[in-house]
Amino acid sequence: MCGAIFWDYLRAVAAHYFVGVIDGEPVCHLAVAPMFQSKAYRATRLVVMPEWQGIGVGTKFLSAICRYHLDGHGRCGHKYPTFFHTSHPQLCTALRHLHGWKQAGVQLYGGNKARSSATMKKSRFGREAASKATSGYGGHFRAVQAFKYIGGNGG
Repeated sequence: MCGAIFWDYLRAVAAHYFVGVIDGEPVCHLAVAPMFQSKAYRATRLVVMPEWQGIGVGTKFLSAICRYHLDGHGRCGHKYPTFFHTSHPQLCTALRHLHGWKQAGVQLYGGNKARSSATMKKSRFGREAASKATSGYGGHFRAVQAFKYIGGNGG
């Protein structure tokens, strides 16, 4: 039961989930959510099993799913590019050198955690609930890099 609660907490809103399988064995997964206000999709939660990491399975899978969406097979048939954010240094290097990908941005460190916490408190209902909000997002020191899949040869 705990696993089900954990899974519900991690699900991306309105996302479609894709699982990569090799010889019947699941080796990777990816969630893709629509960002129709930006005329794009957002790929998130790319996970590759440890024994399959470092040999290109993740980047091939990610590119194939992004190509699928760019070709109009995603939600509502929109032919939109896909954004993907990561802080993994090797994945950033790989995406920078892959055809069909371009770097769309970089943030060298996390946002203001105090401001995030204040926003979370403000959005809660009731005084008691607001007093329990003690954390926020951001404040970390990892570089998050944004990439955009635009297609092309070899993508």
